[in-house]
Amino acid sequence: MLLALVAIVGGLGVLVWSADRFIDGAAGTATHLGMPPLVIGMVIVGFGTSAPEMVVSAFAALDGSPNLALGNALGSNIANVGLILGLTALIAPISVHSAIIRRELPLLLMISAVVGLLLWNGSLSRLESLLLLAGFFTLIGWTLFNALRARGDALENEISQELAEHPMPLKSALLWLLVGLILLILSSRLLVWGSVTVAQTLGVSDLVIGLTIVAIGTSLPELAASLIAVRKGEHDIAIGNVVGSNMFNLLAVIGIAGTITPISVVPPEVMLRDWPMMMAGTVALFVMSYGFHGQGRINRLEGGILLSTFIAYSIYLVLSVLPA
Repeated sequence: MLLALVAIVGGLGVLVWSADRFIDGAAGTATHLGMPPLVIGMVIVGFGTSAPEMVVSAFAALDGSPNLALGNALGSNIANVGLILGLTALIAPISVHSAIIRRELPLLLMISAVVGLLLWNGSLSRLESLLLLAGFFTLIGWTLFNALRARGDALENEISQELAEHPMPLKSALLWLLVGLILLILSSRLLVWGSVTVAQTLGVSDLVIGLTIVAIGTSLPELAASLIAVRKGEHDIAIGNVVGSNMFNLLAVIGIAGTITPISVVPPEVMLRDWPMMMAGTVALFVMSYGFHGQGRINRLEGGILLSTFIAYSIYLVLSVLPA
């Protein structure tokens, strides 16, 4: 048990550090290859921030624990909106200037609803999981199309400024890309082993472990990125990280897990508690950020509501697994 706890703490620490190095290396390599800044920010960095969830999902499914991966995806999305955007907006209100993000918000809402429909019958087949992965690759294509076509978008300007502030030689970029990927894989394997062991020892479901420890841990790269971005006034990067990560989580993380090991029984609490919570957060994000009559904005009050809701949900999850 003690060894498993050490594995979780150590795995999460290395996971967060290696994900950051992987993203830096990927962005640096893409810059040297001449990729447009918007492609780097939306696709390369977006993929990188969801890499921890994807790798953890794959190992969880290979270990026969697809519900851990499902909990990781749903829990990460809940944490991204409630914890990350809530905390970030409390520090500094988040304004949405980017037309690209405005187009992505209704798409995230639609993807969240589709995942709910697929889980509604209490299972997730391999075919349904492959459909999610097909949606993921379609999303990548759509994102590339938008990134290549957009000119002068607020998000593009912020990403260009960020890349210019952190230049990286090609050799260093390739080195961190490789080192980050290797450590990402090893730390994810360690985290999954520790999480499953603790869950079995305490008699807690893989789903709850995925919704709490694993979800919050794999969301830490997004938290760090959003806090740094908003402190520098890069509001569109802060919210764009969350919107992109949430779409990737639903399509790729759940899709990868279900393709490797189909989920024959989705726990009923997923549709009674966790998916509704995620959907409510997504709707709140859409209403606050879209800007129906002008610029979208998450103010401090709204940030406080998001964060308080996340804390209440987390406390409820913990209380639900404690002995009566």
